[in-house]
Amino acid sequence: MGISKSETLTEKWVFKGGTCLKKCFFETYRFSEDLDFTLKDQSHLDDEFLHEAVSEVCDRVYENTGIEFPKEMRGFKLYKNPRGEKSCQGKIGYRGPVSPPGKNAPRIKLDLTADEILVLPPATSPVYHPYSDAPSDGITISSYSYEEAFGEKIRALGERTRPRDLYDVVNLYRNDDARPAQAVLLDVLTKKCDFKGIGLPTMESIEPHFADLAGSWADMLEHQLPVLPPLKSFLEALPEFFDWLTGIHQARVLDPFSGSDSELVLRARTGLIDGLDHARSAIDIIRFAASNRLLVSLNYQGGIRLIEPYSLRRTSEGNIILHAHNVDKNEHRSYRVDRIQGATVTDQTFIPRHQVELTASGVTSISDNPPRTSALVSKPSNAYSRLSSPRPSRSNRMGPTYIYECTVCGKTFRRQKQTSRLNKHQDKSGYPCPGRSAIYRDTKY
Repeated sequence: MGISKSETLTEKWVFKGGTCLKKCFFETYRFSEDLDFTLKDQSHLDDEFLHEAVSEVCDRVYENTGIEFPKEMRGFKLYKNPRGEKSCQGKIGYRGPVSPPGKNAPRIKLDLTADEILVLPPATSPVYHPYSDAPSDGITISSYSYEEAFGEKIRALGERTRPRDLYDVVNLYRNDDARPAQAVLLDVLTKKCDFKGIGLPTMESIEPHFADLAGSWADMLEHQLPVLPPLKSFLEALPEFFDWLTGIHQARVLDPFSGSDSELVLRARTGLIDGLDHARSAIDIIRFAASNRLLVSLNYQGGIRLIEPYSLRRTSEGNIILHAHNVDKNEHRSYRVDRIQGATVTDQTFIPRHQVELTASGVTSISDNPPRTSALVSKPSNAYSRLSSPRPSRSNRMGPTYIYECTVCGKTFRRQKQTSRLNKHQDKSGYPCPGRSAIYRDTKY
C-alpha cells in the first residue's frame, strides 16, 4: 500500500516476481520472501534517494496500520549485477504487535533492478489483501502483465533452472483459463532472452539440470508451500509445455464438468464470495491442491473423502457446491461448501478428467468468459503492435478508451480516464457484484 500510494514510486516501480504472482494473480500461490521491482528510472538506484523515498513509504504505512519501521533497521546494498549494471538489495525491518524485541525483528527484502526490458506495458493490478484493514477502495499497484510475468519466469528457468522457476512455469501453464496466446508469449520470451544475450530455453537445455532440481527441490520450495508436490509431476509437464510454446502442438484443453445449466462457476477470490467466510480456509486449501494437481482429504459431514477437486459453483437455489471426483467410489460427487468441515492436501497427484476451474486467479468468475488475452488470440501480432506502439485515433472522439476488467466478476468497462475504481454493478448473470476495483486490460484508439 505504501509504494502504491507514493507519487514518487507508483509509476516508476513495477512489481514482479513470485510475490507479485501471489498478491496480484494467485492468492493461494507459493510464499516468496522478496519484493521484486523493475525500476523505470535508473536514478532511483541511489542510496540517498532510496532512504528518502522509503522513509516516506514507511511513514505512510505506520500512519495507516501502526506498524513501525525503525530507521536503524533499514539498509540498501548497491552493487553491479552480472551485466555490469547497478542493482540494489534492500532490507527494511519492522515491528508489529507480535514482533520480537531487539535486532531479531522481521525484515522485508527488496530486490531492485533497472536494466530489465519491459516488453508489454505494465498492468494496474489489484493487490489481494484479505484482512480487516484493507482500504474500502482496495489496493492497486503497477505490475508486470500476466504475459510479461509468464515470459520472465520462462527466461529465468532457462537461465538458472531453479526449483521455484520450474514450479512457476508449470503452474502458469496449467492455468489454462488465463493462458496467453502462444505467439504473444513466445514473442515476449524471445525479446527477453535477446536482451539478456541467451538462447531460448528448450527441453534439451533443461534436461541436464534434472539432477540439480531433484537435489534442491525440497530445500528451496518446502518452506514456501503448505505441501510440497512431487518433482516428477512438474518434470513430466515440461515436454507438453515446450511443444505448445514452440507451436508443435496446441495445448490440451479439457471440457469442464457439465453440471446443470443453471449453475454459476465461481472463480472469485474466496474473501469476496458471499457466504464463504466460514469455509475460506478449506476452500483455499482445495484451490491450492487443484492448481498443483494433488488429491484432497475432505472432511465432510463427519466422514473423510479422498477427492479430485474440479469446480466451485453456485446453484439456482443459492447453495455453493464443490464438484469433485470421489477416488474411493470412482464416481463424480458434489459437496455443499457449508457442510465441509475441513480439508487437507495430500502428496498424491492426479491427472485431471475435467477442466480444473478452481485456479485461484481472482480474475475470471464465469467459465465461458473470454480469456484474459482474448484480444491477443485472434491476431497476436496486430494486437501486440497496438500495445507497443499506440496509433492515432481515427474516430470523431478525441483520446483513447481504456478497457478495465472487474477483478471479481470479469465484466469489462470502457473508460475515458485511467481509473481502476468501480461503482456498484451487476455481474454477467445479473447478480450484484461486490467488486470495487478493476485491472487494466487494453487501450482502444
